[in-house]
Amino acid sequence: MTSALIFLPLAGALIVGLLPLQRRATEWLALVVALAEAVLGAIALIGFNTGGGIQYVQNTRWISDFGTGVPIRYHVGMGGLSLFMVLLSAVGIAAAIGAAMIAGRDRSRAYLALLLLLESALVLLFTAQELVLFYVGWEVMMIPLYVLMGQWGGEGRRRATFQFVVYTLVGSLLMLVAIAVLGVTAHTFELSALTAHPHESTWLFLAFAAAFCIKAPIFPLHGWLPSAYRESTPEVTALLSGVISKAGAYGLIVFAVPLFPSVAHDWRWVFLGLGLAGLLYGAIVAFRQPDARGVVAYSSLSQMNLIVIGIFAFNSNGVTGAILQMVNHGVVSLAAFLLIGLVELRAGSDRFRVLGGLANGRPVMSTVLLIAALWALAVPGSGIFVSELYILIGAFQQQAVLGGVAACGIVLAAMYMLRWYSALAHEQDGEKVSAETPDLRVGELAIAVPLILILFAMTAYPWGVMQRVTTSQVAFDAPAKVQQL
Repeated sequence: MTSALIFLPLAGALIVGLLPLQRRATEWLALVVALAEAVLGAIALIGFNTGGGIQYVQNTRWISDFGTGVPIRYHVGMGGLSLFMVLLSAVGIAAAIGAAMIAGRDRSRAYLALLLLLESALVLLFTAQELVLFYVGWEVMMIPLYVLMGQWGGEGRRRATFQFVVYTLVGSLLMLVAIAVLGVTAHTFELSALTAHPHESTWLFLAFAAAFCIKAPIFPLHGWLPSAYRESTPEVTALLSGVISKAGAYGLIVFAVPLFPSVAHDWRWVFLGLGLAGLLYGAIVAFRQPDARGVVAYSSLSQMNLIVIGIFAFNSNGVTGAILQMVNHGVVSLAAFLLIGLVELRAGSDRFRVLGGLANGRPVMSTVLLIAALWALAVPGSGIFVSELYILIGAFQQQAVLGGVAACGIVLAAMYMLRWYSALAHEQDGEKVSAETPDLRVGELAIAVPLILILFAMTAYPWGVMQRVTTSQVAFDAPAKVQQL
C-alpha cells in the first residue's frame, strides 16, 4: 500500500510529462491520477489499525553501504501522523491540479507532471522509516518546487526562487551532515533503531532542527516566506502553506525530538521563545498586510509557530494539539490560497484597495470565503478551535506565562482574518470588482466544497484523527520518554 502511494503519482508524472496528448486530455489524466491517489489514501485510512504502530510496512535492501558497513534500506510505512500527512498531500495535489485546470496554466503538461512528482516525493518523506530514504524524499521534493516557483508565477518569481533555494539548501546541507554522522557512528540509518538509543549531541540536534525550522517556517528563519508566497502561483502557494510547511513540523515530531530527546528537552525554552515570538509577530504583521495573500501568508507563519509551541511543550496535550493543528491548518490554508487564486482570476489582483464588495450578488463566493475565515480564526466549535485548545492546555501545563502569552497570540487571529474577509467581501466595491464579476462556478465549487467538507468532518469528529495519532508510536513515544527525564 505505502509503495503504491509513493509510485502512483511518480508513474502519473512520467505519463503526463511524456505522452503527447492534447492539453485537455493531459489535464484530465493528471486529475484522474491525483484522485486515484486520494482514493488509495482513503482506503489506507479505512484499513488503518487504530491499535497503533507503523503499518503498511515494506522493508528491503536498497543500495550499497558504500563500504561503511551501514546498510541502506528501502524501509517505508505509516504511523498515524504519516497517514494524515499522506492524505493531506493527496487532497492538496488533487485540489491544486483542479485549480490549475481552471486557471489554464501555460505549458500545462510540464506544470502538472511537476505537481505529481512533488506528490510522490512528499509521500516518500512522510512514510520513510530510514534516514537516507527520508533525505531522498526531502531533496526530491525541492526539485519540482524550484521549477514551479521559478518558471510560473509573478514578475518577482526568480528572486523569490533564489531566496527559497538559499534557505533550503543551507538547511538540507546541515541535515545531510547530521544524517551521515549519526548513521556512521550508530551503524544504522533505521529510525526505530536510532530512537531506541537516543543521542546526546547538541550540534546534530540543532542541524536537524534548523533544516526543519526553515521549512516550517519558524521565526526568525522565515525570510523566504513573503516573496515565495506572493510570487508563486496560487496552487503552489497553497501547497507551500498547506502541505510542505507541515513537512518541517513533521520532521521535528518524528525525527529531531525522538532522536535527541534530552537535548531537545534542554533546548525547549529556546524553541518556545521563538514560537511565541513568531506567533505574535506573524499575527501583527498579517493585520498590516495590504493584500489577501500577505494576510494568509503571515497568518500561516503565526500558526506554524503555534505548532512549535505545542511540540516543545513536551506533554501529550501539546503534541496532540500540534498534530491536529497540522491537519486542520493544512486544509484551511489550501482552501484560503486557492480561493484567493479564484479572486485573482476575476479581478487580476489581490490588493485590498482594488477589491471589496465581492459579497454583492455573489452569495456562494461570500459564503465560502466566510467559512474559510471563520475556520482560520478558530471560531469556537471548529476543528482548529479544538487543536488550539489542546496546544494552550499543553502550554499552560508547561508554564502559566507561556500559556497566557500564547492565548494572546491566538486571539489576534480574529483581528486579521475578520479584516481579510471584510476587505474582500464587504466594504466599498473596489475598482477591480464590477457587476459582471461572476460568482463561483460549478467547477470551482468542485475544488472548494471537498475542502469545506473535510473541515466540517474534522469539526464534527476530531476523535477520528486523535484516535489514530495518539496511538501512533512515532508521534508520542518520544515526548513520553522526554517527560520521564
